Amino acid sequence: MAKKKIRKKRPAARRTSAGKSAKPRPLRGAAEKGKTLPERPLLFPSQGDSFPIVGIGASAGGLEAFEEFFSHMPPDSGMAFILVPHLDPSHASILPELLTRFTRMEVHQAEDGMKIQPDHAYVIPPNKDMAIFHRTLQLTVPDRTYRGIRMPIDFFLRSLADDQGEMAVCIVLSGTGTDGSMGLRAVHAAGGMSMVQETSTAKYEGMPRSAIDTHLADYVLPVSNMPEQLMAYVKKISSKRIQPVSPAAEPSAIQKILMVLRSQTGHDFSFYKKSTVLRRIERRIAVHNLEEAGLYLRYLQEHKEEVRLLFKELLITVTSFFRDPEAFEVLKSKIWPRLLEGKPEDFSLRIWVPGCASGEEAYSIAMTLKEYMAEAKQDYKIQIFATDIDEDAINQARSGVYPDNIGIDVSPARLKRFFTKEEGAYRVKKEIREMLIFAPQNVLSDPPFTRLDLIACRNLLIYVEPEMQNRLIPLFHYSLKPGGVLFLGSSESIGRFSDLFQPLHKKWKFFEAKGTVASAALGALPWTFGTEIHGFKEEEKKAKKPGIGELSQKALLGAFVPPSVVVDDRGNIIYFHGQTGNYLQPASGQASLNILNMAREGIVFELRTALHNAASRKKEIRYTDLKLRTGGGRRLVNLTVRPLTDTEGLSGFFLVSFEEPASKSTGEKSPKGKPAPGKFERRVGELEQDLLHTKETLQTTVEEMQASNEELQSTNEELQSTNEELETSKEELQSVNEELVTVNSELQAKIEQLSRTETDMKTLLDSIHIGALFLDRDLRIKRFTSEAMKLFNLIATDLGRPICDIRSNLVGEEILREAQRVLDTLQNYEAEVQSRDGQWLFVRIMPTRSPENVIDGLVLTFTNISMIKHGQERADQAEGDNRAAG
Repeated sequence: MAKKKIRKKRPAARRTSAGKSAKPRPLRGAAEKGKTLPERPLLFPSQGDSFPIVGIGASAGGLEAFEEFFSHMPPDSGMAFILVPHLDPSHASILPELLTRFTRMEVHQAEDGMKIQPDHAYVIPPNKDMAIFHRTLQLTVPDRTYRGIRMPIDFFLRSLADDQGEMAVCIVLSGTGTDGSMGLRAVHAAGGMSMVQETSTAKYEGMPRSAIDTHLADYVLPVSNMPEQLMAYVKKISSKRIQPVSPAAEPSAIQKILMVLRSQTGHDFSFYKKSTVLRRIERRIAVHNLEEAGLYLRYLQEHKEEVRLLFKELLITVTSFFRDPEAFEVLKSKIWPRLLEGKPEDFSLRIWVPGCASGEEAYSIAMTLKEYMAEAKQDYKIQIFATDIDEDAINQARSGVYPDNIGIDVSPARLKRFFTKEEGAYRVKKEIREMLIFAPQNVLSDPPFTRLDLIACRNLLIYVEPEMQNRLIPLFHYSLKPGGVLFLGSSESIGRFSDLFQPLHKKWKFFEAKGTVASAALGALPWTFGTEIHGFKEEEKKAKKPGIGELSQKALLGAFVPPSVVVDDRGNIIYFHGQTGNYLQPASGQASLNILNMAREGIVFELRTALHNAASRKKEIRYTDLKLRTGGGRRLVNLTVRPLTDTEGLSGFFLVSFEEPASKSTGEKSPKGKPAPGKFERRVGELEQDLLHTKETLQTTVEEMQASNEELQSTNEELQSTNEELETSKEELQSVNEELVTVNSELQAKIEQLSRTETDMKTLLDSIHIGALFLDRDLRIKRFTSEAMKLFNLIATDLGRPICDIRSNLVGEEILREAQRVLDTLQNYEAEVQSRDGQWLFVRIMPTRSPENVIDGLVLTFTNISMIKHGQERADQAEGDNRAAG
């Protein structure tokens, strides 16, 4: 008989004690249908250690999902499975033992340093965090919990994505909360595949729902359908790995796919690295189990939703809060002080974050900046422009709402300071959201922001071709002020543009912009067509002289327009016109261009009121005959404040004009009929005192209102803190409940298993007619079989009674004495005894041990040997008769 080809280290069939081959043991799920799983060819027959590793996460309701998955999963798929359920940290897990009933794979409880092998399953032990490094499991004691909730699934899946890349597979099953969503994002970004349990089939839909809401899951299926789809996908990528498709193999189809993508989305991916684009297209081909790019092109044309999915696939989102924490520490401790040192109070810091995705990195920058300003006791106007071509990601970033598993990356102190807890999520506080402006933008084709102090473009350059990198670096230099900072990803550099930037921190890629003209390569970008870049036509501008029209306009403005200034909404002067020295003067102390600080005595109050009313009413405010005090006495002035409009190109600014009336009062002589100069001046002094008293009273009232407002804010913060503590308690109870549900499921399965075992043992003992009596150390009855009931006249209520209180049907009482002797000496006892009805029994008395190897009682077994005894008597009698006859 020809031998079957079998995989190394796994027998083709089990052997019985007689040496015969036993039939393959059917799995539980298959047995119910009367089927066994057929032998399958290996998907990775000659690739050494290269095999897919599947990370499976579950919480409450996960045991049933695990059982169903492995009931349908072939035991020789060539894949390894890592199971990460939420376990009670204080109880040992019996999950590996339970799963062995549903699969012929070897199921292990993971150990530190354990090497992963195909066709094996590994279960995380309780109270451990598990990661993977070079296909080796790494276990650590959790050193950080987020508000009572651990995220072991996210922790493992993120390490799986880093270690395995495209060979990583993640599956999210039943459970509450959001654990697994961030891990799924990481696997998707690495090019791996993800599956999520369909919510209608999940016992608890929290985790599957959160994973589906990422819009990155490749398959959403019932658990029973997952193994088949997983096998098809792995088979597809295995054939791709053996014979990879090259860009030259189907150039026409790939180009047409990109053309369809551009026509549907408006974005051209021809600047992206061809290897990345091809790899992502191949992944979508494998997801749909298609054979070639041509078939996928047809599928793309027939299914508009697939265009959106491919677009999302190419937008590789590698982002999280405070990614590379050391880099953000450098940003806070070295870069912010460098950019803000010696800046005036009205300084406005401008930042651009291109490719911001869902906004985590932009918010992280804003938080570190807020922390630095609070520690330095500074307050500047901040403008952070965060852009991305994915409008869905921009909308999510604008909302500032993120799942509660961001606690993995955000410290508890920052969560409390910068976030507000909501149901199952965290929202960035308004003070941080107001610092950012999110907008859709394609950095490769749309005009950039300018006059920037910082650009944070991390992990975008590595996904575009070198040609586009050589255009983007000069673009960033053009956008930055001299001395501005460029913040790149750890795998990126400025390349050959050392003439434009000098390094500030080599490890974390901070570069300072030099005060040089940008490279001419900038002109090749689409938005530069027909425009001038600063420095390119510098000499031409210098040579150009103003015409007669411009000179005439300046002369007319000087003759007929009163002295004026243009101010912003904070009163900062941005433009002077005419002789304003009679109305404004520099204030003593630190230099300031704020009009309220520079206004001369007599118009400050009216100027403040006019600015406020002009801003709130959106119309011109005018005051006449204001008494302005100057070094030479007093003069009258008319004050006008007018808000500027969009048509003037200065929306948000105000024009403040000073105009002297046609007839001015000098105050030197008193006209006829008017009060004498001395009396007039006394009256003015009284009015000034009254006005001063009124201002002081108003100031006191304002301060009291501010104090009351601070008290109310303090009360509100206390209530908010109390609410956060209640939310924390709720989350901790929810976490404990999840663990209890998991433990209860395991115990329920164990009870069912023990019940079946007890039934099988009882059936076995009854079928072989052996009486068994179990006694404790005090010779009290613990349990007995039906045969023992006949020998000792036992009934169900005798459990717990001393055996010496019950009269047996055995001849003599030596059995009880021998039982006590066995308990004392731990020596087994065997004998033949006779019952009162004439039956012969073989008695064996042995001590029993607990799982801790402690003597906890005795077991007495009674085997009926009457037939053997009678046969021996007949044989002896026959032998005697033969002797007598002989």
